Amino acid sequence: MFGLILHAVLGVVVLVIVIRANPLIFSAMRTGPQFSALEIVYYVAGIVSIPLCWYFNYRFVAQYQVGSSNPFWGPGSWVQFIQLGYTNPAASSASADYTIANLVLLPLFTIIDGRRRGIKLAWLYLAFVLFASFSFAWAFYLATVERQRRQQQVASPQSMTVA
Repeated sequence: MFGLILHAVLGVVVLVIVIRANPLIFSAMRTGPQFSALEIVYYVAGIVSIPLCWYFNYRFVAQYQVGSSNPFWGPGSWVQFIQLGYTNPAASSASADYTIANLVLLPLFTIIDGRRRGIKLAWLYLAFVLFASFSFAWAFYLATVERQRRQQQVASPQSMTVA
């Protein structure tokens, strides 16, 4: 269980680092609502994913971590977690899809797109995958991009087109 608590703490630390590294994006909006409807949808989807995923992670650790507190191998570990994701064809299909999205697509997209947009430390969105959930990482990145678009529109309204 210590591992789950550590993940939560590290997730909050990463969140604080990302927000502090991008003060222009996450500063208060000078005009209009503080959050757009789209930002709210992204945040709600990401935040809802955390307790849902953590519920199952907690159950996994409680059920499988018998006599072991090692999070890397043995009962209740990352290795066993990954192995159980491939226990049948349906789970294997979902796990393979999730693994590709998690380890290839999200990193490529957030790092490349983040650099193009000037989002500092965009690679840290990948840490949310480990500490929160894939859905949170993806939703928080999309909310960041939406907020950046809105901040840029306020800063230079004549040069921005409405998306």
